[in-house]
Amino acid sequence: MDRMQKEQRYYISEEELEQIQIIQQDLIREVSRICKKCNIHFNMVGGTMLGAIRHKGYIPWDDDADIGFLRAEYEKFREACKTELDHEKYYIQDLRDTEGYRWGYGKLRRKDTEFIRLDQEFMPYEQGISIDLMPFDNVPDGWLSRRLHFFQCFLYRKLFWSEVGSRSEEIPYKRIIYRVMRRIPMKLIIRSYQQFIDAGQRRKTRLVRILTFPTPKGVYGYERRWYTQLSKYSFGNMTLPGAKDYDGYLRVKYGDYMKMPPIEKRKVHPISKLKIFEG
Repeated sequence: MDRMQKEQRYYISEEELEQIQIIQQDLIREVSRICKKCNIHFNMVGGTMLGAIRHKGYIPWDDDADIGFLRAEYEKFREACKTELDHEKYYIQDLRDTEGYRWGYGKLRRKDTEFIRLDQEFMPYEQGISIDLMPFDNVPDGWLSRRLHFFQCFLYRKLFWSEVGSRSEEIPYKRIIYRVMRRIPMKLIIRSYQQFIDAGQRRKTRLVRILTFPTPKGVYGYERRWYTQLSKYSFGNMTLPGAKDYDGYLRVKYGDYMKMPPIEKRKVHPISKLKIFEG
């Protein structure tokens, strides 16, 4: 991180982090409310699932939350939000609905808040305190097709990132590549990405993944049963669904997941501005 970035960065206090987590829990409750009303299936994933098992709630230094859906359930939730979401308090973002949004998963955000990611201040959409809404898509079963699919996921991830990478990447040749990538119209990328999603939905597969989110080394996807065979777990003062075989899931995702990481790796996302909702 260069001197300018260090000057820009906003450092979150422990009290602010606690407030962020409280707002995110409200967002999770809203997801749970809508899903219960509309018979939509979701579950905790990533660090949220890890927090439920290791800490019975948030990982103490975590500043985000991850909610997962198989693709069909994600689309049902996105559609339900048009009529069921409390639009006075919350808003949802997705590639297809939010101008300038460049991520392959959705976000549910709290109005009247700001959580501006460092080096993303120029992005042309609102950046309120949020939780991630992760759609899981099919991963091909075949040896060769699975590897080709993995490479396609990598390319889409870099295409989406190119708007940020063209400004923030420190390695010159990579910055040039991102600058070339960002010239491709987003409408074309989104159309191509949607075709990629649709093609993958033609048959059920053993593995699934978030298409534009990195997987651990050597991992092409996650067992579908980790998103269909669920149990209930405590997450703070809530009870939320997560993989029944949480041990299998968390070991693939994190390795020795009960071992606490060293202090220097207990980090929040770098931001340049924070506004906590007051009211």
